[in-house]
Amino acid sequence: MRVRVLGSSAGGGFPQWNCNCPNCDAYRKGSITLRARTQSSIAVSADQDNWVLFNASPDILEQIKSFPDLQPARALRDTAIKAVFLIDAQIDHTTGLYMLREHRQPLELWCHTLVRDDLMSGNPLLKVLEHYCGVNWHDVPLGGTGFSMADVPGLRFEALPLISNAPPYSPHRDRPQAGDNVGVTLIDIASGKRLFYAPGLGQMEPPVWAAMQAADCVLVDGTLWTNDEMITLGASAKTSRDMGHMPQSGPDGMIEWLDKLPASTRKVLIHINNTNPILDELSPQRDVLREHGIEVSFDGMEIEL
Repeated sequence: MRVRVLGSSAGGGFPQWNCNCPNCDAYRKGSITLRARTQSSIAVSADQDNWVLFNASPDILEQIKSFPDLQPARALRDTAIKAVFLIDAQIDHTTGLYMLREHRQPLELWCHTLVRDDLMSGNPLLKVLEHYCGVNWHDVPLGGTGFSMADVPGLRFEALPLISNAPPYSPHRDRPQAGDNVGVTLIDIASGKRLFYAPGLGQMEPPVWAAMQAADCVLVDGTLWTNDEMITLGASAKTSRDMGHMPQSGPDGMIEWLDKLPASTRKVLIHINNTNPILDELSPQRDVLREHGIEVSFDGMEIEL
């Protein structure tokens, strides 16, 4: 299984267009310890020819351009993206579907029913796409024995609900329901290797923890360093957990949980907010992550399992 991190940032990217937090300000002033990042998305393949795109960020065109494997150029109009899997209905994970509207056939779209509902009503993106390529929607079952995608051979998928938050335009905002946000285990059928992917994770639950323990690599929520990060900076009145993201530091934080995983598990953070000090490669917070054996994903990062 080959995993390509197309985008590693949280919504807004890094630097965020209207933000002058210490990170964004330092980047614009030429800091060499910070690198630009697009909004979170990964592409995964077992055979290197057929890829599934996890989330379609507003930066999708730049991300595709930076990864030639997604454009094999076998015909006048071509793509190696065979399916798109949405873990939620957030703007930073769905807007890129508009950029794929020129497709010659309907997009093979996988998401939970609740995500589809939000994209048909509060943010009717799927209705707009009906006027272009359209979509073939596949419901994502939660739990059970998992599922496969006919056009993405060599992989199986197991999805489970996460406690996070629904988009502002969802009727479930601040009252999440099972399916608003999902985590997914990707399994390479030939090798048995497993990746657990959850860029939005607000609270650890037994099924989530079991999936993480069974994985060879976890690619998980790295949004904020502290629970009050946005409040302290004056950027928001909400805590990290209010926003549906476990902070890395502090009691019951992501670091505490990742420390409990087997020593052989590769631990990688994704969906990193522009305010998070771990973006600075020479920050004390990045040193803490290194001490705990935790990596910080970046655009273009490759993971092979």
